[in-house]
Amino acid sequence: MPRDRVTAMDVAARAGVSQSAVSRVFTPGGSASKETAAKVRAAADALGYRPNVLARSLITGRSRIIGLVVAYLDNQFYPDALERLSAALQKRGYHVLVFLANNRSDVSEMIDQMLDHQVDGIIAASVSLSNQLADRCEAAGIPVVLFNRGQDNWRLSEVTSDNLQGAAELAQYLVAGGHTRIAQVSGWLGSTTGRDRDRGFRDGLSSVGADLAASIDGRYARSEAASAARRLCDGPHPPEAIFCGNDHMAFAVMDALRFDLGMSIPGDVSIVGFDDVPMAAWKSYDLTTWSQPARAMVDTTVDTLMARIDDRTTHPKKHALPGRLVIRTSARGPATWPRPDKQGDSHARL
Repeated sequence: MPRDRVTAMDVAARAGVSQSAVSRVFTPGGSASKETAAKVRAAADALGYRPNVLARSLITGRSRIIGLVVAYLDNQFYPDALERLSAALQKRGYHVLVFLANNRSDVSEMIDQMLDHQVDGIIAASVSLSNQLADRCEAAGIPVVLFNRGQDNWRLSEVTSDNLQGAAELAQYLVAGGHTRIAQVSGWLGSTTGRDRDRGFRDGLSSVGADLAASIDGRYARSEAASAARRLCDGPHPPEAIFCGNDHMAFAVMDALRFDLGMSIPGDVSIVGFDDVPMAAWKSYDLTTWSQPARAMVDTTVDTLMARIDDRTTHPKKHALPGRLVIRTSARGPATWPRPDKQGDSHARL
């Protein structure tokens, strides 16, 4: 026979406290002394009590669930970011409901499901929302924060690294290293991230009197990036250096050049990327790249979302956080660089 459900009143009676004290102990951010919390949790463990989250949400009007829609998990940056976001939200007392998408999918159905689950907020990682979807979230009172993706929509907060500045510094570094024929395998130009890095790289070259020799959209896909590398380098005048719109594509470019075309890196061609994922520090790649401030991006995303959940009159904000150049051996660089304090493997410090 099923046992009767243990209630907060049962826990209160066993612990010798009020029912409201039990509620405060199990409410994230609730006020209770250490002594009271210890007695309540001991009584709850003894009785097998678990707080009824659904019932509490009906009372408070909050589900304490955050919807997280993420795309492009092939890129090693996102599994790491997803883990960080989940951990940060759990520390704030929120549960995470994860939906997987891709750059070409219609996320309308996913947003519908999130709204059906009465989420308190939405984080869209590398996913764009149409104006119609943004309007629906706004009408439902659900704040949205875009992570590592920008969008020209005043309703949506966004958190990115400074893609323009990062790509520009990579361009300047390659020119300072003596490269003259410089090409690019850009990120997907249908995304603001891809466009910003493309523009930043072009502007960085222009700022030191250099031009972009060639550019192919790698669409953030390994196969597309490898194909682009073969097309750029299988000719009479291959580039001396290639900027890749993220590390995931840079690894594909390096593999294609080494194993398909028999080229050496950086002897024949220098390669730089963007993100500084853990694999970038592997000796088989040792990739010079721009390090996105992952921890700061996650913290800013969560802080921005919490601020809007707590006060719906708070205006959406757009953040572009500074990153740093990480110099390794995949690219020939200058003997000295104006920012020597930025050299080295930074991933462990994220």
